[in-house]
Amino acid sequence: MSSIILFWSISLAQLFLAIAMAISVSRIARGPRAQDRVLGLDTLYVCAMLQLLTFAIRTGNVLYFEAALVIAILGFVSTVALSKFLMRGEVIE
Repeated sequence: MSSIILFWSISLAQLFLAIAMAISVSRIARGPRAQDRVLGLDTLYVCAMLQLLTFAIRTGNVLYFEAALVIAILGFVSTVALSKFLMRGEVIE
């Protein structure tokens, strides 16, 4: 019984994450300002990381957890770099 509940809850979570990724891609494409595009990119990498984590839970493969960690680190660094560039016009002082 609990494996059926786990399967359906992970499937539902992956569906909602895919919808959230589609919405963030539309925000990146339509965003009127660069700040909106950065926030869309931030949302996209968080959703991609969570999508990998739910896939790792479903398959039981540890490699996906490490890939999600790499996506999280690179996404955070890119968000900070893009924000600094938009605020000051340069990344490295």
